[in-house]
Amino acid sequence: MTVLPDDGFSLAAEFPDATHEQWQRLVEGVLRKAGKDAQGTAAEDALSTALEDGIATRPLYTARGGADSSGLPGFAPFTRGGRPEGGVVSGWDVRQRHDRPDPAAANEAVLTDLENGVTSLWLTVGDAGLPLGALGAALDGVLLDLAPVVLDAGEGFEAAAEALLRLYEERGVAPAAALGNLGADPLGLAARTGRHDGLDGRMAAAADLARRCAASYPGLRTVTVDSLPYHEAGASAAQELGCSLATGVAWLRELTAAGLGVDAACGQLEFRYAATADQFLTIAKLRAARRLWSRVAEVCGGADRFGAQRQHAVTSSVMMTRRDPWVNMLRTTVASLAAGAGGADSVTVLPFDHALGLPDAFARRIARNTSTILLEESHLGRVIDPAGGSWYVEQLTDELAQAAWAWFQEIERAGGQAAALRGGLIGERIGATWERRSRRLATRREPVTGVSEFPLPAEAPVRRDAAPVRPAGGLPVVRRDEAFEKLRARSDAHLAATGARPRVFLAALGPASAHTARASFAANLFQAGGIEPVHEPVSVDAGSAASAFTNSGAQVACLCSSDAGYAGQAGPVAEALKSAGARWVFLAGRPGEQRETYEKAGVDEFVVAGGDAVAVLTSVLDRIGVA
Repeated sequence: MTVLPDDGFSLAAEFPDATHEQWQRLVEGVLRKAGKDAQGTAAEDALSTALEDGIATRPLYTARGGADSSGLPGFAPFTRGGRPEGGVVSGWDVRQRHDRPDPAAANEAVLTDLENGVTSLWLTVGDAGLPLGALGAALDGVLLDLAPVVLDAGEGFEAAAEALLRLYEERGVAPAAALGNLGADPLGLAARTGRHDGLDGRMAAAADLARRCAASYPGLRTVTVDSLPYHEAGASAAQELGCSLATGVAWLRELTAAGLGVDAACGQLEFRYAATADQFLTIAKLRAARRLWSRVAEVCGGADRFGAQRQHAVTSSVMMTRRDPWVNMLRTTVASLAAGAGGADSVTVLPFDHALGLPDAFARRIARNTSTILLEESHLGRVIDPAGGSWYVEQLTDELAQAAWAWFQEIERAGGQAAALRGGLIGERIGATWERRSRRLATRREPVTGVSEFPLPAEAPVRRDAAPVRPAGGLPVVRRDEAFEKLRARSDAHLAATGARPRVFLAALGPASAHTARASFAANLFQAGGIEPVHEPVSVDAGSAASAFTNSGAQVACLCSSDAGYAGQAGPVAEALKSAGARWVFLAGRPGEQRETYEKAGVDEFVVAGGDAVAVLTSVLDRIGVA
């Protein structure tokens, strides 16, 4: 007779539990069939994927991993959320960014956003956005006691803050009803511009504003701890977190020295993070950020509830592409989902055309509707810590927190955030991280859809009005598409000058079943550099290769076939192509033992999956004289 468990469900109760070791034995068997001899944990390591910061994604996570849920939502260390109710009341604050310098156009966009689901405004004020004197015009018709306003004024944060406070007074908004953030961010400005002169004075001025807000404007925060300058320079997730922690600690020192208590000082800070299309890493990053800041507040003597980090997540500009920008809608959707699932208090979805200039009305509508769909249709905001309890997410959160804490400690040993920026430690370390990532991008191990994979060179470009130029001179601003964008720009210039794009002739050998896979691979590769593949006729041999190449208008060629097809035809066809004037002949695939034979016949280079696509494409454009 079967005895049911206490919950009344037998399910698999009659079967013995599978063990981790049994699973490893099965993995070992599969690896042996693939020619790999690995035992125990080595077998598991063979299926792991290395991430940045020394973290690896393993193929299996179980309860024995050791990571726990770190408490309850709304309670220290706040890993599971800064509020006890999570987002079940209203979800997250939908915050839209506005940096259009024309006050009338900005006001129209602001009102449209607020009427259609946006709940707070992020205004860029000053040289990089709205003129300071036009703040009132841009906010005409906005109910300032209902719509929080977040400023981003760079060096002019004092004047912008005073202008907003005057506007509250003129419109009869009670100090207790004013909501938002004055956006003081001298350390972020120093990171972006490299300007450290006057930093102490700007920090002191921000501290004076913070004392004023703490005393009279309980709903206003003064300081933005912005980690976007580090993310946009190519920082890893742990580096972004470590820099934000070091910046937050610098502000605690400044604000407490100005007379605020630790609790009041914590209440003046809002932390800004990037949300990327790597959804699990984004979720773990936001959870780890709250856990780490709670620890900082605890060590500094703050009460538990003031250690709840206020978070503003912004979809990453690094992941946005200028080519095929429509794919950005997918990227920002995944990123905003991850930000919400990670527990961000406010989420900004950048419009899909953000990398091209000022967004149009359609792009802004899509951006705000992304949050609306997640909140109103998917009901993501009604779930408390939706990723909590996942052994993978808990373990990733723990490992990321440890890596970030180690980096934070290194910054502190260097004298703190300002000293580490001034001395070059942060720039050097982030630069090294981006260099490693650039290698993965160049080899397409990290593919960029629409750019390095499945590009569409013939697609009409999307044009937008130029956005105001943000201050620069400090940490660089990088994008995942930048290396391929340079190649595509060269192709565009060649098209404008000559009426045609640079071309490569795909010499497909044998039947379609033999050459289709590698012809598709080669076409995809060359189009990523703006080089048009010519695949006509569909199949060639040594007799027809010369005339087909001449008719193609190309100056370089690529042989495409199966290994068996190459064995009999690659040599003669390469010779024919060279006799017809081909400057360079590629072969798609690994040559194996036939390398010397192919090279003697005229094959100059072999293109393979995992090879340096940027180097190959750059050399092609150089050889055929594309400036």
